[in-house]
Amino acid sequence: MADVQPAETEPEKQPRSVRVVLLALMITMMLAMLDNMIVGTAMPTIVGELGGLEHLSWVVTAYTLATAASTPIWGKIGDMYGRKGAFMSSIVIFLIGSMLSGMAQNMGELIGFRAVQGLGAGGLMVGVMAIIGDLIPPRERGKYQGMMAGVMALAMIGGPLVGGTITDNWGWRWSFYINLPLGIVSLALISAVLHLPRKRSQARIDYLGAVLLTVGITSVVLVTTWGGTEYAWTSARIMELIGIGVAALIGFVFWQTRAAEPIVPLHIFRSRNFTLMSLIGFIAGFVMFGATLFLPLYQQSVQGASATNSGLLLLPMLGAMLVTSMVAGRVTTNTGKYKVFPLVGSALMVVGLYLLSTMDTGTSRFTSGVFMAVVGLGMGCLMQITMLVAQNSVEMKDMGVASSSTTLFRTLGSSFGVAIMGALFNHRVQDVMAERAGALGSKLTEQSAQLDAASLAKLPEAAREAYQHAVSAGTHSAFLLGAVVAVGALVASVFVKEVPLKGAGPQKPGDDANEADAETAAEAEAGAGAKAAAAPVA
Repeated sequence: MADVQPAETEPEKQPRSVRVVLLALMITMMLAMLDNMIVGTAMPTIVGELGGLEHLSWVVTAYTLATAASTPIWGKIGDMYGRKGAFMSSIVIFLIGSMLSGMAQNMGELIGFRAVQGLGAGGLMVGVMAIIGDLIPPRERGKYQGMMAGVMALAMIGGPLVGGTITDNWGWRWSFYINLPLGIVSLALISAVLHLPRKRSQARIDYLGAVLLTVGITSVVLVTTWGGTEYAWTSARIMELIGIGVAALIGFVFWQTRAAEPIVPLHIFRSRNFTLMSLIGFIAGFVMFGATLFLPLYQQSVQGASATNSGLLLLPMLGAMLVTSMVAGRVTTNTGKYKVFPLVGSALMVVGLYLLSTMDTGTSRFTSGVFMAVVGLGMGCLMQITMLVAQNSVEMKDMGVASSSTTLFRTLGSSFGVAIMGALFNHRVQDVMAERAGALGSKLTEQSAQLDAASLAKLPEAAREAYQHAVSAGTHSAFLLGAVVAVGALVASVFVKEVPLKGAGPQKPGDDANEADAETAAEAEAGAGAKAAAAPVA
């Protein structure tokens, strides 16, 4: 089988052999996205066997923290020492963490092993995006957007179903062991057919920058995870974390201007498009993960849908996202134009979220499905285009940090989205329950504003109706906030510059290509350390 080489050196081999590597990359992407969804379904069984209910949230938090903190570091390691080695190392660490998690004998061990798994997971998505960026010129990259969107949709829909099936038939430990055969197949394919240029940087890894960034990200994630749940937003612990996080991130930015080989080179933010895509990615993460959290809750609590097939409840949104992403990819490949998609996508997202905010106790499943589809159409225009434009805005030597930074902004957006929309939802539910059900309503929701199906079924009729109205009010507030935040993405999209995608062929004199060249030259003069832009590929 032909070796896969970077697109700019052997373009004639790309159509034949790149599909094999893409298969391995999609398997790895599936591993990264499926894990939390499968494990989430298995958590009640895990707690039943291992105990430690009071530490339950740390099973997810440890994984999320390790993933977020390691993401930018993996991107930089790939840029400095070679993409293939860094990517395979992250897969191996992820698989070791998966195996150890499946062997855990108590909750403490499981939390620790999940952190190991998260360290590897931080390099999975970044590695996928950066390798695609190495192999395929941006103009051609749109063809493969549908594959990535399809994997994302399949993971969100199939994750809970797969997790439930595995737990019921094989036991919860196989929720982790299932990663091993898939990961080994991915490793074997990548080792056999992916051949990228070897790199060996003389510079040392920026350890101080890595520590400052890790402390900053950890503080941010803990604030958004604990705020309003474990601790009050105004508690001393949350205030301490905010102070530590702000100080660490300010110190990180200051140090990046002086480090010999910074973890996140600040010069990449001199590109207007890169900065705008980071902002749009943050907002897309904020909206998407908030929507996937509250939509199933609304449909189960208010519309009486079954929790067993919770992934299927999101099918209108995810299906629309898949279709739009495929269309956007094809149009981008055929025309080289992309600015229309952030604009249209952001507008659809604003409209769709506003429509979702109008849902009440009388809204039918069909109507809510249409509203979800509008949001999905908007997300489909944004999810992959943001990465594509961000990668097109930097040089090849910064492909890893560009991919990891974009991924990190989306991850942080999701953390903020879940936390802020969740806090607003909980506050509104508790207020409405107190209004409609008095002391009983306050007692029912003082521990959690999200009642499970069993608890809901045991409520008196009046209390159940009050809770349904409360959830409707809570989702109204959460989605209305999402619509307001999405306006920020729409404003940012207006300022996106249509810089021709590399690999788009010759440009006419005086067009945007010359502007892009001038922008690159200006960055080089300003001390960005640029050598030359990646050569276009026909």
